[in-house]
Amino acid sequence: MFPAGVHHSLPLYDVAATREIERRALDALPPHTLMRRAGLAVARLALAIAPHAQTFWIACGAGNNGGDGMEAATHLRAWGKDVVLTLLPHTRPLPADAQAALEHARSCGLAFAAAPPADFDVAIDGLLGIGARAIEPESALAPCIYALYGGHRPVLAIDVPSGLDANTGSCTAVCVRATHTLSLLTLKPGLFTGQGRDHAGQVWFDDLGVQAAHAEGISPCAQLAVPMPQSPRQHASHKGSFGDVLVIGGAAGMTGAAWLAATAALYNGAGRVIVGLLDPHATPASAPLPDLMVRPIDALMDMATDTAGQSATQRCIVCGCGGGEAIAALLERLLCTSTPLVLDADALRALAVSSTLQDAVRHRTQCGAHTVLTPHPREAALLLATTTAAVQSDRIACANALAQRLRCTVVLKGSGTLVAHPGHTPALLAVGNPRLAIAGTGDVLAGMIGARLAGSLAPYDAAIQAVHHHGTTADRWPADRPLTASALACTAPCATS
Repeated sequence: MFPAGVHHSLPLYDVAATREIERRALDALPPHTLMRRAGLAVARLALAIAPHAQTFWIACGAGNNGGDGMEAATHLRAWGKDVVLTLLPHTRPLPADAQAALEHARSCGLAFAAAPPADFDVAIDGLLGIGARAIEPESALAPCIYALYGGHRPVLAIDVPSGLDANTGSCTAVCVRATHTLSLLTLKPGLFTGQGRDHAGQVWFDDLGVQAAHAEGISPCAQLAVPMPQSPRQHASHKGSFGDVLVIGGAAGMTGAAWLAATAALYNGAGRVIVGLLDPHATPASAPLPDLMVRPIDALMDMATDTAGQSATQRCIVCGCGGGEAIAALLERLLCTSTPLVLDADALRALAVSSTLQDAVRHRTQCGAHTVLTPHPREAALLLATTTAAVQSDRIACANALAQRLRCTVVLKGSGTLVAHPGHTPALLAVGNPRLAIAGTGDVLAGMIGARLAGSLAPYDAAIQAVHHHGTTADRWPADRPLTASALACTAPCATS
């Protein structure tokens, strides 16, 4: 199941699913057809990347990924290019398709060398593909990989950069850092999350003419999602049409986090934004914008937990931004409401150490209330009682596990942010960049989600839309202007986000 608010998505298949789709296609096609198509696709893209290049070095492993590289070599040679092939030593016979590709390459008079040429224009990585395994610095593969990404030449990886886990985006000690990757037959999730975005470069896709029927009955492990633009507002609207966002947080020394979430909620369409600060010395005069309303925390808690005067679907509580330890005492009461909740930062840390609060989150879902958690990897690790490294080693699995365990929507932040929800295919959003790696941007995202929930979007849709706006804003930010959390908070969605 995928949310109605997504107008474009591509299925992402893990290695096991890809191999099954490949097996079905091989059964339906004449021998060697799939590899020949793959080789042609690689050669075409290599030439498109560097149309004036003359010398191509192709590093080939002893599997089908290497066979794809050797097939590509025959096309490049036929088009008048100088091609040098390196086939790594192997003790086992090559697979049948790869052996046929090797014989084809030899019959075309292609040069084989144990090392790369002294000078080449483009490197092509055909070493491992989806057959990645741990590559240590002392491995026989390591010198070849170092040579692949040395210098400033284009590096095209076939299917997956060697050393990168196609399922998870985790990286071994030695891994190809490509400028381009051509994913064949299926798109692999590891190219878009974890370390994948750093190592894959620009990702291209060729399905090799394999019909969708070959994937029938095989579920993708995630979907690469782009949300629909937000609908234009009706003229006959008023502030009540777009709901209230109540921001609860901002303990002493951390009020900025609450103001960032509140500002983001305001700029992202909430009808009203009301802030309750946990800092006893904070005053309404400290609000960064006159549009933001401020209430004493006790008064705002009463408002947050009393839904008699307003439909709960027209209100959202964003809780935890800069909340400190004081937020734990408020959470149990907030979790008993039917109002949509976005839990971030200190609220997540309080949730991680309390089975009572976790039970309350699950109970909310049973009662039809919505909860969205927005952890970064360390917070996800606390919630799952594991390590940050374990979360980063399989982000899709961890986002899914957390959503299933707490029966709510989970936004696992990081490179290739994931939105997981029970009963839905996880959404992976390959947006954003390192300029978001500053304090406060997570608070901004929480406010962006809160505004969409207050406007009655379903939690999964709200999270996907907010993550996309958050990331694409950073991607489009002018290079000569600093990106700060406060500047990010003051950006409104446009027709293209």
